[in-house]
Amino acid sequence: MNARIKVDIVSDVVCPWCYIGKRRIEGAMNELADQFEFEVSYLPFELNPSTPKEGFNQKEYLAKKFGSEERYRELTNYVKATAAEEGLAFDFDKQRKSPNTRDMHRIIWFAKQEGKQLAIKEAFMKAYFEDGVDLTKRENLLAISKSVGLNETKISSLLDSEEGLAEVILEEQNNIQRGINGVPYYIINNQYGISGAQPKDSFIKALTQIGKESVAAEGEACAVDGSDC
Repeated sequence: MNARIKVDIVSDVVCPWCYIGKRRIEGAMNELADQFEFEVSYLPFELNPSTPKEGFNQKEYLAKKFGSEERYRELTNYVKATAAEEGLAFDFDKQRKSPNTRDMHRIIWFAKQEGKQLAIKEAFMKAYFEDGVDLTKRENLLAISKSVGLNETKISSLLDSEEGLAEVILEEQNNIQRGINGVPYYIINNQYGISGAQPKDSFIKALTQIGKESVAAEGEACAVDGSDC
């Protein structure tokens, strides 16, 4: 049996480098699949938790954040070109709204219990960066959730309640206590941290080293009931 590596990924739906990093670490894990088994989960991070429910005009918000429309264009073109190298078709002109992401994190939290977390995370990020979907709209969150096999009625009930809110807030507080102040951030086997959307080869090197250390630490042993001896 291959050694198991636990990968917790701290990210936000509207973080472009989180999507780029997602593709890169996925590529690394695919190349290492014959050596290790990976258990992947996503932890919440809100880049701008003060975003109103109705969201911001994305272009105006980012232009103000970066200092000018010219700087906005320069940075988004660079990110778009980098994303393209990973097979992602970012379209910043198509996306008009920068949403508050807390409800999406609640859905992502719920989806983990349903075995759909990886699928909904991918679907939300694709909707935002490639398809220009307005993620401030409840009907769009429901449609995306349904598209990955989540129960629309359950998601609607979640959005009408505070289900998952305390869990999301607690995870965010835990991440702050870990010293995480930027994303993406990768927590490997609960003890190693990797910051930023590293190149695929860097992920391969780090995961291989950690995986070997895990195997060495576990070693061979007899179970208490003698079943392994």
